[in-house]
Amino acid sequence: MATNIPTRLYLAEDELPANWYNLRADMREKPEPILHPGTLRPAAAADLEPVFCKEPVKQELDETIRYIPIPPGLLEFYKAYRPAPLIRARFLEKALETPAEIYYKHEGTNTSGSHKLNSAAAQAYYAKEEGLKALTTETGAGQWGSAMAMACAFYGLDLTVYMVKVSSEQKPYRKALIETYGANLIPSPSNTTDAGRKILERDPNTGGSLGCAISEAIETAVKTDKCRYVLGSVLNHVLLHQSIIGQEVKAAFDKYGIKPDIIIGCAGGGSNLGGLISPFMGEKLAGKSNIRFIAVEPASCPSFTRGKYAYDFGDTGKTTPLLKMYTLGNGFIPSANHAGGLRYHGMNSVLSKLHHDGFLEARAEVQTEVFDAAVRFAKIEGILPAPESSHAVKVAIDEALECKRTGEKKTILFGLTGTGYFDMTAYMAYNAKTMSDYIPTDADLERGFATLPDIPRTRRFSL
Repeated sequence: MATNIPTRLYLAEDELPANWYNLRADMREKPEPILHPGTLRPAAAADLEPVFCKEPVKQELDETIRYIPIPPGLLEFYKAYRPAPLIRARFLEKALETPAEIYYKHEGTNTSGSHKLNSAAAQAYYAKEEGLKALTTETGAGQWGSAMAMACAFYGLDLTVYMVKVSSEQKPYRKALIETYGANLIPSPSNTTDAGRKILERDPNTGGSLGCAISEAIETAVKTDKCRYVLGSVLNHVLLHQSIIGQEVKAAFDKYGIKPDIIIGCAGGGSNLGGLISPFMGEKLAGKSNIRFIAVEPASCPSFTRGKYAYDFGDTGKTTPLLKMYTLGNGFIPSANHAGGLRYHGMNSVLSKLHHDGFLEARAEVQTEVFDAAVRFAKIEGILPAPESSHAVKVAIDEALECKRTGEKKTILFGLTGTGYFDMTAYMAYNAKTMSDYIPTDADLERGFATLPDIPRTRRFSL
């Protein structure tokens, strides 16, 4: 284990990674391809470009190029807030009386408060280069919508954000931030789209889901001139953009001679987790390390731990291509009492494949225990974590306490994906002891699984 490590592990501006890392290039067993929902054949670029920007589509389908250059104009934007801090949690180590070393990558130092700006800026940049005028997107807890609003304001693009209704009610200041940057925010499901109206006909009181919001955003994009849809997680090009997180960590760890034993990230659609672990997972796949990777998801939306590994639509309206992933079914809607993001019914296909093949562990944690860990971390380290990040905090503490029990001196890294300053309604509920836990029953899950498309399990495809 390294010694004499500073509390903050600095990278200089000229040490910022100049490339994204494409983990799929180093996977011997590739994820199953994206399928066209009509033909059930692997989707081509021409199938995806009416919805997405052209360069992200190219990145989405690329499984061979290991390093993809970050455009110079985008790299300059990154330098406004990157490299992001990598911090040793010395106070937490001391409070836990653990022999473990604990580090966290703090992605909440930009105005959006999260890692989401890494891909938002990239997708807005490519949209501008393509000559587009407007974008649409969805957001759950609001970090992605905030980041996309910032990026669109910078690149001069119009933006419409469909925000999960229950989240928009819980987080009014997220709405204010998004609108401050000039975007139009619509709680979802809404009466502004056919998809939204159909969902409201079935359940007028629904709190919504990311699947609902995606359906509305895609419908608006395809009906609007010079407009495309952008997504903040789940798809492979988003994980590619977020790989700058893990590459910064690896560069800093190499600089200071640190070798992690355990890497932990919260998991909703997979963007933060995939970005954090990518370069380290590449080494593991090459047989160069034996790092444990742990995905932490909410027990109220447990796609990894209780979902099925199957082809599914990415949205509730069943308009997207089909993705092979761990999923609860496109019709699954998380409980309204769930305070954070991580509300998506599925998981990125690369991470799903890695979990399926045994390279990635997964745990589900209940909400009140996650907030116990969040408050403990805030009191000790002085940063109020977002509810999403707090899932990783919870398991990092658990692993550090296990080191205390066994006496093992392990190095633990977790992703602090963002800050919780827009999540005070949830913290107020926690402080007032009105916060509750909800774990879906088997019957709840079966209702979601019933919405899975009928794709033969034995079918194999080649590009």
